[in-house]
Amino acid sequence: MKVTNYLLGYKDLKIIQDPEMFNFSLDSVLLPNFITINKNINNILDIGTGNGPIPLILSTKTKAHIIGIEIQKEVSEMAKESVKINNLERQITIINDDIKKYEFEPESFDIITCNPPYFEVEKNSKFNKNDYKTIARHEINLNLKDLLKIARKILKNGGTIGIVHRPERLLDIITTMRENNIEPKKIRFIYPKKDKEANILLIEGKKNGNKGLKILPPLYSHKKDGTYTKEMQKYFKSNLT
Repeated sequence: MKVTNYLLGYKDLKIIQDPEMFNFSLDSVLLPNFITINKNINNILDIGTGNGPIPLILSTKTKAHIIGIEIQKEVSEMAKESVKINNLERQITIINDDIKKYEFEPESFDIITCNPPYFEVEKNSKFNKNDYKTIARHEINLNLKDLLKIARKILKNGGTIGIVHRPERLLDIITTMRENNIEPKKIRFIYPKKDKEANILLIEGKKNGNKGLKILPPLYSHKKDGTYTKEMQKYFKSNLT
């Protein structure tokens, strides 16, 4: 059943969701706040956009044109509705298609963002019976090699890709980035609490970039009492200047 909510912390943005499919997560708030954006950015692509949280948040940070592509039709329709109710049709375009088949012009994007499926598909993989969640969580339709091969093709020279993933896949991500002439430039680990292991990885790479990797300070998402830390709360604000 579809519902309309305010996007987490963004009182001026609404988003259409369906709990039976999936709701956007904290990952989708972290990534658009992590990616490097400047005034020279003209075109952004969000791969696997879901119901559109990343394009919506990016619209508060840049005036660039943003495209979100989503393979699941019903989910993409929610994204389109979200764009419409926020009157962002002129800035955000939602495409329902398979990124592996859709023909974008080579070297046409300044930035690519992606909150990809985290889990590799193995013989003993346990899938959620809900197909929407299975596709979103497991590398059935899109894996790291697919993603970074596509990024290499459609990113401009010097263009940036930002990915939110799981820390245990860090070596896979770095290796596959470099196989596709994408140089890792900055990494940040997100911890649920100070006494816990990191559970989210943010990584940014630059096409044909020079070597030089920055490890940013750790970000703790919650305090001991379960409330958001002050640093996390600052991500829940509009920053368009």
